[in-house]
Parts: sequence; C-alpha cells; structure tokens
Amino acid sequence: MRNLEEAESEIISVINERQEVTYNELQNFAESREIDGQLLKKSLDVLEKAHAIASRNSGGILTYYILTEKPTFNRIMIVEDDKNINKLMALSIGKGFEITQAYDGLEGLKRIKYEKPDLVVLDLMMPGMDGLEICQNIKTDPSLHDTVVIIVSAMDATSNRFKGIKYGADYYIKKPFDPMELKSLVTIFLRKKGKKFDPLIDLPNEDRISEAVESALKDTQKDYEMGRLKVEGISGFAARFGNSSAITILRLVSQLLQDSAKEKNVFVGFLNGNDFVIAGDGNAVEKTVASISSDFNAVLPFVYQGEGYKPIEMGMDDIYGAEKPRLSIQYNEIKRNQIIERRAEVLEKKEKDGIKAIGAYTYEELRHMLGGEDIDITITRDPNYGVRLSIGKKNDEKKGDGRIDKI
Repeated sequence: MRNLEEAESEIISVINERQEVTYNELQNFAESREIDGQLLKKSLDVLEKAHAIASRNSGGILTYYILTEKPTFNRIMIVEDDKNINKLMALSIGKGFEITQAYDGLEGLKRIKYEKPDLVVLDLMMPGMDGLEICQNIKTDPSLHDTVVIIVSAMDATSNRFKGIKYGADYYIKKPFDPMELKSLVTIFLRKKGKKFDPLIDLPNEDRISEAVESALKDTQKDYEMGRLKVEGISGFAARFGNSSAITILRLVSQLLQDSAKEKNVFVGFLNGNDFVIAGDGNAVEKTVASISSDFNAVLPFVYQGEGYKPIEMGMDDIYGAEKPRLSIQYNEIKRNQIIERRAEVLEKKEKDGIKAIGAYTYEELRHMLGGEDIDITITRDPNYGVRLSIGKKNDEKKGDGRIDKI
C-alpha cells in the first residue's frame, strides 16, 4: 500500500506524461499501483489545491489536466455591475491570479485596453456598455485578440450565447453559476500545459469515444443508448457565409451539449466534423436531444439575422434575397447489432494490416462503426490559427445538406 506522498508522485507523473487523463483512467492506473480509491481521491484533492492539476467535467467525463508552472500571476479582469456577484466571482476564481474588478461597461473596457488582462469575465447587462459590445471590442483589437473571454449572464442563454460566441467569447456560463465551474474553466484556459484549451476540440476525443463504444457493447442494459447527433447543412452554410460562421454554429452546439451532458449525466464526444456522439441512459439521451433541438431551433432566427436575413414580418428584403441555407439538428440512434457488425469489419481490417491490439479507434473507423462516413466538414487544430474548418468528402448540393430553403 502506498502512502500519500508516493501516491501523489505517481499520479502527478502519469497526468504530466499524458497532459490530460480521465478519472476512470486514473482509477485503473491507481489499481495497478496498489493505490486504493480513498488515497487516489485524497491525492487528487491535494494536487488540485496545490495548483498542479485542474479538473473539469467535459462531455460527461471528469478529466484532469496538468498545469504549467508560472513564475508570475495571470491577470484577470471581472466586469460585473452587481458588487456582490463580482465579489463572489473573485472568490470563486481564488488565489493564484491577479484579479481586478470593474462595475461599469465603459470603465471596464477602458481598463481592459490599458491593463491588457489575460482573461476577462463579463456580465452582459451593465451600465455604460453591454458585455457583448465589450467582447466584440476585445476580439477585434489586435493587442487583445488572445485575451480569453468568459461570459457569465442570467440573460436568455440561447440567443445571447450565440451572439457571444459570434463576437468571439470563449465560453458562456449561465447564472446562477457554479463557482467550481468558473474556477476550473479559468484555471484550464490560462494554465493548461501544452496546446491551448478549446471547449470545442477538447470534448472527449477518439480515445474516449472508443472507450464509450466498447462500454456500450459490454453494457447489456436495455435502456443504454448510443447515437450520432449531426448539424445538417453546415457545409452549405460555410460556403455561403464563410468558415468562421460555420465554426460559430459548431461551438454553439458543442456548448449546449456540454451543459446538457452535465445536467442529464450523458456522454458526449466530438467526431471532428459536424457530428457528435451521445451515449447513456436512453431516457436521458432522448431528453438531451430534445433539449438541443429546441434550443437550436430557437436560436436559428438570430443566426439568420446575424447573416443579414430580416424577419418576414418586417416587410423588408434581406440583403441576400429570399433564400437561405437550411440548418437543422438530426439525431440517429445507432443499434447495438449495427455497431457490433461494423466493429467486426474494422477489426478484420486491422488484423489484415497486422494490428492485433484493439487500442483506440481512429476517427475514420469510428465514423464507419457509427454510420458517419458521409462527412460534410472536417475540423482540425492549426498551430498558428487555432481551429480550422475544411469541406469534407460529401458534396452538399448533390446530397441535399446544402439545400436552399425558401423564406
């Protein structure tokens, strides 16, 4: 049996080696090192309090990230007119940062331009200037472009989350906010070791989705469900309005899914395109899909207005004429026997290629097993430009995803 110091050393070593590790993976590692569950939890708690690691529930999976050792404090500006909430935000973020506070929009923007903080926490409704305008000012200023912006607001989370992401906000948290969520997001955005944290790309990747597929096949419960949620029409939307507009849509869906995953205890993974994987209790998955579809349909008028379309009741022609690319959320449950059948095909091919161990599946293999080979777009991380979008294998106009919808 290991003591606390030995356990901490081994756990920090494995997180440092991989940079990010799920709690389930740490449990397996701890078992192999004769570290019991109680000692594992205590070690993780000590390491988090020491700011060596940070944790976040992403896509229904608790993940631990290794943090960088920084000799100077990161600078954070909180712009929130309610003094009590402003104070709560500062207390939530905690020690280890240089925090300054503003209580007025105009004052906040003036100080942001002068002090150039690493991260800004913004309310939306404030005297002087609203948070969306501040966010837009930050992200269009070359000297502030890399400043992380987290919006925390009680305003309508659907339309305003979209507007915030469109103006460059990195994340949107609904009020009343969870202090631990704010703290972990701030810490991971600023201190995560390795590639910059991105809530879209950092959803569970092919490794985690592979684990979810294997778990789904082992789970004999009748109410366990796995499916693929797709944003239809996104490549036609990108062709009309540009890649950045399409990425905004995917970021919106990603954040809505992450919120729902936490509330309903389901797994959500990202297939690096316009599709996501959802798995869990069938009833919870059904509610998640219904919630996402409802929220997405509610935000679509704001999406189209943001690209120049006017509501028909205004009696005005929009700047693009009377046609618009159609966007929708489509969900397809994947039957267990279908996954088993296609998994067998993948394993057969692996064997022919001389690969004996299953390991993690590639995105291409996962798409084959989950019926997602009709790729509309592909998302990649560019080291110089962040998230990049490219049109995938399928021609939208021929297949119908980019169809024009009459207003």
